[in-house]
Parts: sequence; structure tokens; C-alpha cells
Amino acid sequence: MMRTHSFLTVLLWSSVFYVVCMTPSQKRTNKHSHSERITGLSENDGKTLHRTKRGWMWNQFFLLEEYTGPDTQYVGKLHTDQDKGDGNLKYILTGDGAGSLFIIDENTGDIHAAKKLDREEKSLYVLRAKAIDRKTGRQVEPESEFIIKIHDINDNEPKFTKDMYTASIPEMSGVGTSVIQVTATDADDANYGNSAKVVYSILQGQPYFSVDPETGIIKTALPDMSRENREQYQVVIQAKDMGGQMGGLSGTTTVNITLTDVNNNPPRFPQSSYQFSSPESAPPGTPLGRIKANDPDVGENAEIEYSISNGDGSDMFDIITDKDTQEGIITVKKHLDFENKVLYTLKVEASNAHPDPRFLQLGPFKDTAFVKISVEDIDEPPVFSRPWYLIEVDEDAKEGSIIGQVVAQDPDIAKNSIKYSVDRHTDLDRIFNIYSGNGSLFLSKPLDREETPWHNITVIATEINNPKQSSQIPVFIRILDINDHAPEFANYYETFVCENAKAGQLIQTVSAIDKDQPARGHKFFFELVPEFAVHPNFSVVDNKDNTAGIMTRRNGYSRSKTSTYLLPIIIFDNDYPIQSSTGTLTIRVCACDSRGNMQSCSAEALLLPAGLSTGALVAILLCIIILLVLVVLFTALKRQRKKEPLIISKDDVRDNIVTYNDEGGGEEDTQAFDIGTLRNPEAREESKMRRDVIPETIFQIRRTAPLWENIDVQDFIHRRLKENDSDPAAPPYDSLATYAYEGNDSIANSLSSLESLTTEGNQDYDYLSDWGPRFKKLADMYGGEDSDRD
Repeated sequence: MMRTHSFLTVLLWSSVFYVVCMTPSQKRTNKHSHSERITGLSENDGKTLHRTKRGWMWNQFFLLEEYTGPDTQYVGKLHTDQDKGDGNLKYILTGDGAGSLFIIDENTGDIHAAKKLDREEKSLYVLRAKAIDRKTGRQVEPESEFIIKIHDINDNEPKFTKDMYTASIPEMSGVGTSVIQVTATDADDANYGNSAKVVYSILQGQPYFSVDPETGIIKTALPDMSRENREQYQVVIQAKDMGGQMGGLSGTTTVNITLTDVNNNPPRFPQSSYQFSSPESAPPGTPLGRIKANDPDVGENAEIEYSISNGDGSDMFDIITDKDTQEGIITVKKHLDFENKVLYTLKVEASNAHPDPRFLQLGPFKDTAFVKISVEDIDEPPVFSRPWYLIEVDEDAKEGSIIGQVVAQDPDIAKNSIKYSVDRHTDLDRIFNIYSGNGSLFLSKPLDREETPWHNITVIATEINNPKQSSQIPVFIRILDINDHAPEFANYYETFVCENAKAGQLIQTVSAIDKDQPARGHKFFFELVPEFAVHPNFSVVDNKDNTAGIMTRRNGYSRSKTSTYLLPIIIFDNDYPIQSSTGTLTIRVCACDSRGNMQSCSAEALLLPAGLSTGALVAILLCIIILLVLVVLFTALKRQRKKEPLIISKDDVRDNIVTYNDEGGGEEDTQAFDIGTLRNPEAREESKMRRDVIPETIFQIRRTAPLWENIDVQDFIHRRLKENDSDPAAPPYDSLATYAYEGNDSIANSLSSLESLTTEGNQDYDYLSDWGPRFKKLADMYGGEDSDRD
């Protein structure tokens, strides 16, 4: 490299020296040409200059760039023929780089380059030179321009437009397919030598890629490169100047090449068969499992579509594609039945969704696999023979009669026994019942179609061994009509007949209704009751359209004699059995005008005095209302008055002594008391109130356990006495009751006064104090008798 550079420098300097040395002789051949016309390099470009004599001697100067010698680089010499060599002339240089880049010797005119120059920065310099007389300061030569041109050397290596390139190409591309073009530029002078002539070559990337040496286009060098084998390639390209010769400068760049995917691979199942299971109770749409075929392609080229191409379960199962995972999902299509079929076989096919026609010759772009699905037995609820039942029954069906039957069975192999029942939420009136063993429905109550024409009940079938397994079925019961209702008037009819009516005049049209609904429709017949068949006043004419007309049979009617007629009419239907009813038509006799318009129908209106005005009637009505209000107020005040008790005593101790105005009839007198309590102990449970006073507060009746029917009266009395003694809520008084049976003995002995004359002095009544608080008053009366006598 250094030798080449030195050789070129010597060669260029020799050329410059030859040019500079040869210039004077060329110029001198024209120095005697006076009044010569000069055009070209001058400040007044385009103008014509006239001079008597031309004295400048130079030509274009050349200078090598990047001079690295120890001394300044000699450019050339300015000289004029006016210079006698005595030093009277002074050379002055101006223009591009004068004084900084270029220095002139003002005595000799020699020009040197003071600095290293770079052609790539500036390739030529335009300078102006003039020569003046030192003594007079006058220009001996006019100012003129000259050029210093910088000659190029190979000092710049080629540079690529990018430090790194990125490109892509479809896989399986043919040899010579263009990938990308790289470009390198050289800053050296392309017009001078081969310094800027660039040649491309590949340093890394063989044998897969190549590069055109002149254009820099990278192309494929191997056929059928597969992305699945290798996707990324890194290629290094070199650009070298000097036409690629020895000693040229070079630059490199990296090209990253990616092989893009094409659909050149079919999907493949990793295994030839798959096994799944499903319970027979799985509903349609239940996923059973996933299968996946592998496709080395990517993107849409790897999208797979799954389908069931064959197999005995193609109508029982389905397969869908998961777009995210590209898996096939096996799902249940129809209800399975273990008792019907246990094992299914499917042939599943996986194919590319977007096949590439260019690669169809590589083979079919699909694959198949077999899927076996086994059905698992599940304890299923009973299954009815129908999805619903419709039963028709006559409304006159007898209680206990069978109206229909439902049938269910266990679908499992075990065939468990079934029991039937009616969902009582659907039969609140318990009209229907069912035999639990055979499912026969029968009536428990009579039916009435006119009340409820339809009954919708639910029957439940349950496995006896497993009550959790049950199923329901709707049963629709239609009640068929029976002619069990008689027709009757459609409305309550009340009509009138004018006093001046003529015979044969229509006064009313009647119609009938029937709650029954015969299949052929209603047909009614009207006639008078037999005893009124030949009625002297009115007749019934059947219109044959389920209506009848009431006609008059004589001329004139009198309100004063008969104000109202009751006409009984029999209505028949035409169904079997024939039903009939009698309706009564009320006919009033009214006064009418000449046109037949009713004016008055009341017989009392004939007796009313004509002088009684409407105001008088209103006054009478108001008086009656006022009297009624007063009566109501008086009654209300009387009810609020507080009633006095029957016994008014200053010392009302309310003990068990009741005073009567008569002595009574003794034990034979049963009207003053009720002895039924002793005869019937149960009667004591009733609420008995005192008959001597009206209590102000009604106490709550105390309920006790019922006594045995044949209990001893003594035990009854003791029990009741104990209950009242221990009851804190008992009232502070008792009712006197006389008993027909006193019992066996009494510790109190006799209290009769018959023996008081003989035993009064010896009798001690202190024991009365031991009988309890209820005898305290009696003990005080008899116990304090001695002190009273004292």
C-alpha cells in the first residue's frame, strides 16, 4: 500500500514538473503579439480585455491530496517576463485559501501548500495573482485568475447506506430469487482512476445466498430452503474499491434474512387412535376430550379444521375446532344410552384450512385418526312411555272408577321396581288418586265439568330401591260433558202488559241458557206448565231459535182486579237425558198511553189523594229519619250504663254464704242449684258464672286435665278443693253449691243447729281454724262466741 502511494506521488510530481517547465516556452511564442484579445479566466468574465503585451507565464496547477511529507508541498511558480530578476517586482496572491492554505514567495513567485488538503472537502481552488513594482507600487501585470486542482488518491473506503439490513423471503423459493439490494458509496473521485469503483462480494452466508458483484443484489443460492429447518440467516456483504484489486479499501454490512412461512406441511396426528369415555347422562354439548394434529407451519398456514368423516358414532358425537389452540374438541351431540350401545368409534379428519395450490403435489394436506368413546352406565330415573298423557273422562264417572293409566320403567339393566304417586301440589282438592303399583288413576271425588272442565296433574314415578331417582310427567284430564244441567232463563224477566192490550200482542221475548255443552249445540223448547196449558190470559210461542214469545190471549186487563200475573214456563233441552226446568215470568198490568208506552204500574197509585204534594212526602220522610236517629242514640247510651250487682251489702266479703229470701224446698228442690256437676264431672270444664252477681271482669277459664268418667265423688271434691286452694288467680269468692251426696264421713262433723241446745256448751270450734283460709270467717264467728256472751 505504501509503495503504491509513493509511486503515484512521484508520478504525479513528474507530470506537474513537466507541465510547469514547459509553460514558459509556450507563452513566449505569443509574447510579441501586441493588442492580443484575451477571454476566459478573469474577474471580468465575458468582457474583452486589451493589452499591448502579455507577460504572465503559468498554466493550470495540480496538487495531490493528503500530502504527508515533512516539508510543504510545492504547487508551482508564478512568473512574468517583466521580472528581470533584480527583485524589483513583488508577487501578490489572493483568492481561495490564499495566505492560509497557499503561500507565495513574493520575490520568486513560488507557491507552496501550507496544509494537507482533502479533495473530498474541496476539489479545486480559484486564486488571483498580480505583480507590482516595489518602487512605484504600480502593477506591471494586470490581476488574473488561475486554478489549483486537487488530484484524488484512494483514501476513502466504500460505505453502505445502512449498517444493517433486514430482509425476508418465502421459504421454498427457487435459486436466484432476489432477496434485497445493498448499496455502498465511495467518496473518492470516480473520474480519476479506480478509487471509487466498488465491487461486492459475500463474506458470510454461503452456500445459501449470493451477491451480484456490480449491483449488490442478494439472491438465493440453494433451492427449497425450509423455514421449519432454519428460519434466520445472517449474511455479511463486502464492498471493495479499486475494482476489487489488491490494495483497495473495503467496507462491510450485515443482512439479516428471515424465511417466511408457506403452507407446505400437512397436519399430522401424533398418534393413530384416542380413547375417551362419557356417562350416559351427559347432556348434548358436553365436551369429552381434546385431540390435536401438529402442523409445523405458523399463522393461518397452521389453522386446522376437524371433522368426523366416518364411524358408527357420527350422528351421536360432534367435533369443533378451538381457534386459539387449534385443537379438536369431541362433544356429545345426542343423548346417550348405555343400555342401547356401549362403545362408539369415530374417524376424525384434520385438514388445513388454507391449502397452498403450489404444494398440493407434495401430498394430501390432511390426516386421520380413530377415536373410541365408551359409554358409562348411570343409575337413571324412570322413563315414562310418553312425554305427556291425555285422559278423557265423563263427568258422571263414579268415585273409585279407573280413568286411565301411566306407565314408566327403569331404563337401567337392573330394572328396579317403580312406585307411582300424584303430586298433591297439582291436585289440592285430592280429586284423583293413583295405584302405586301399576300407575292406574282413579277418582276420589265426583267431577263437575261446569266447575272445572280440565284438570292438569303431575304423576311422579320413583324407584323403590333408590328414591332419589324419580321423574315426573304431566297428565291432562279432560272432563267430558254429560247433560246434567237443566236449561234456565238467560235473565230474570219481568215485563208488563197494558190495560188496553189486544189479543195476540207480543209483550216479551225470553231466551234460555244451559251450563252443559252438547256436541251438537243447544236446542231449547218452551211451553207452559200443564195446569196452565190453556191459559186464559197469555200464551207461549216457541220461535224455534232457542227463544219464545209471550203473547196476550184476550183484550184488556185491569190493574184493580189483578195487578200482577205469574206465568210459569217449562224449558226443555234436546240432549240425553232430557233436562227441564220451570221459570216464572212476572207480568205486571200497567197503564199505557195510546202508543203503548207505560205510564204507571202501581195499583196503590189509584188510591193516593191527588192533593198530596211532593214537598209533603219529603217532610214525612225527614221526620221518620230523625226518629230513627234518636232511637239509635238512646239505645247506645243505655248500653253504656253500668249495671249494679244483684247483692248490695255494706260488708261485701264475698264469702260462700248466699242469702235467699225463701228457705227453699230442701233437698227435693232442684231448681235453685245444678246437681249435674256431681253426676257429670266433665261438665265442670264449662265456663260457669255466678248467678247471684254479675262480675265486672270475666276471668280466664282454667283448664285442667279431664277426670275419668267413673271417678268417686269424694275424690272429685277433694281435687277441686285442692285446685282452688292452690290457684292464686282464683276470685275471692265462691259459689254455693248443694250436693246430693255428702260422702262417707266428714272430719267437721255436723254443723246443724238441731243439736245446738244439748251440745252448745261442750262443742269446740277451734278446729275450724285448721281448715284453711276459706273457713277463716266461719272460725272467727264461732270461735269468738264465748267472748260475745261475756
